[in-house]
Amino acid sequence: MMHRVLLVFMAAAGVSVLGLPRLEASPPGGEPCAAPLQWEGRWVMYDHSTGRNSRAAVSYDGLNQRIRVLQQHKKHTPCQRFFEYIYLYQSMVMFQIDQKTKDCSKIALTEDWDPFDIPANSTFEEQYFIGGPGDDVEVQEWSDRKPARQHETWVGVYTLKDCYPVQETYTRNSSVTTSTRFLNLQLGISDPDVFTPPTTCQSARPERMLELEC
Repeated sequence: MMHRVLLVFMAAAGVSVLGLPRLEASPPGGEPCAAPLQWEGRWVMYDHSTGRNSRAAVSYDGLNQRIRVLQQHKKHTPCQRFFEYIYLYQSMVMFQIDQKTKDCSKIALTEDWDPFDIPANSTFEEQYFIGGPGDDVEVQEWSDRKPARQHETWVGVYTLKDCYPVQETYTRNSSVTTSTRFLNLQLGISDPDVFTPPTTCQSARPERMLELEC
């Protein structure tokens, strides 16, 4: 999949697209913060290879290595099919469910679980407030940049207070591949049953369904 889904993060002058750096902030003295293991909210994922945004409701369960993604309907996208995706990494399978017909595909996952967090060996980039004067959402930006490598392949922005993900960006061959913004996150899982595939998946097809129907 997956998935780590992430955003264009540098402006031409080297200033973060989320806001100006907090000049008085000093680099953290210890390890990166620990992100919540279970949360619900929304994300906007931008695929740079297709130029398409995907908006979805998301339930994230890091304890059991599973994610449920429910695509949001957009009336201005004719021929678009909308799906529910259930990623079960402990079983290494993904279920794709057509929201309208409930048709189901069961597909083997080929990439290992990659949690939404800041890896312990990450490099601190900067700390700043999102927005302008009076805004109080302070975040830290981390990357996998290393001295022996010229470019980052991952950049993550997480809130300073509670370590919620704000945005993540992945790159490959110096080009951004996927960008993700996280919105309206709430701690915990309100309904654990969202990770249970519907009964139609008992006779699931082995191939992925197409996103367009005309």
